[in-house]
Amino acid sequence: MKGSDVVVACLEREGVDVIFAYPGGSSIELHQALTRAKKLRTILPRHEQGGGFMAHGYARATGKPGVCMATSGPGATNLVTCIADAFMDSIPLVAITGQVFQEFIGKCAFQETDFFGMTLPVVKHSFLVLEAEELPMIIKKAFIIATSGRPGPVVIDIPKDVQQKVFEPVFPAKVDIPGMPEPPHASDEDLLKVLNLISDAKQPVLYTGGGILSAECSAELREFAKLTGAPVASTLMGLGALPPDDPQSLYWFGMHGTVAGNWAVCDSDVLVCLGARFDDRITGTVSKFAPNATIVHFDIDRSEHNKNKPTHMPIHSELKYALTRMIELIKAGKFAKPDLSKWFETITQWKKDHPYPFHYKESDKYILAQDAIKALYEESKGEAIITTGVGQHQMWAPQYYHFKEPRTFISSLGLGTMGFGLPAAIGAQ
Repeated sequence: MKGSDVVVACLEREGVDVIFAYPGGSSIELHQALTRAKKLRTILPRHEQGGGFMAHGYARATGKPGVCMATSGPGATNLVTCIADAFMDSIPLVAITGQVFQEFIGKCAFQETDFFGMTLPVVKHSFLVLEAEELPMIIKKAFIIATSGRPGPVVIDIPKDVQQKVFEPVFPAKVDIPGMPEPPHASDEDLLKVLNLISDAKQPVLYTGGGILSAECSAELREFAKLTGAPVASTLMGLGALPPDDPQSLYWFGMHGTVAGNWAVCDSDVLVCLGARFDDRITGTVSKFAPNATIVHFDIDRSEHNKNKPTHMPIHSELKYALTRMIELIKAGKFAKPDLSKWFETITQWKKDHPYPFHYKESDKYILAQDAIKALYEESKGEAIITTGVGQHQMWAPQYYHFKEPRTFISSLGLGTMGFGLPAAIGAQ
């Protein structure tokens, strides 16, 4: 087989059903191979960045890795923003790029860039394929890396001579990735400490983020919240994990979120963070964020612990395991549910005094953005997948459209990238 056909065969073996790909000179072999694909559909964007955001939207809506492809040089550099965007929001993305013939690498050849080097700060890993025979192993590794632990983007840069080489491929059933740890599981000892903290708390809050969606544990979060009785405040990345009309929901908090959510987190005495990273849009001035709370931070990425906000109890663990095990411990009688009636009296009063969505002055003359989003919510009964660009309408969207289920609000939240909304919608569709 030619290297380019091996790439397509590998993608099909990984269960990829759609690729968003714009052709060019250094990727034309790959595009010709895609015309021979049996299970793989190719979506042609009008620009590489659009293709990358389509792959991002596809990944957010499905939970599966999105795959995009571009040619070398400017085609590849047009993907950099998409890769950085996926990195910031922890989205599984595999970006395949053509590269010039190996003999021209490093010589400023036509449409050549060091894409391996320039993407290193914004990927989980970058591969430059120098031996065609390594393609099956590298592509398998790329999908494992993109989807395991904290998800993120992986780049596979493939020179044209590697694409053209004819060889007999060996498709490995398993690959060894040195240094890749086993999924971390919190100890019962630590989980019992967390449950005891909640038991003794007067004003606890569960602070949830995109890690809940990545770990596919929204159902576990809902059960854990019911069993503990604690209110839940979400980041924008975590919207939909708990319905906003749930009595325990504070909806989302941070710079543009609810008054009740922000005040509850600020006044909490125990704050349990589940799969979030204490982003500046959430914390504001870090020293004033939850100043009197004992903070527990569950995260699968150890590097996030104590990075933005010092925490009293960092726990390195898969979220789904941690929540499932805490639910088991609660049902085994290892937890005393606290009386939070006074706490919820305060929260209910905040919600009454500062209702959500925010009030705005309606106009008889114009249709305001808030009116349009509210009407869309009513017409769709909240059952649509919504994507946005970035700016004021991005904040109005979750204020006037209430997201009841995970993976229904898709927006560029960490990087805040203009031009995201339309291609992301195409990818989700």
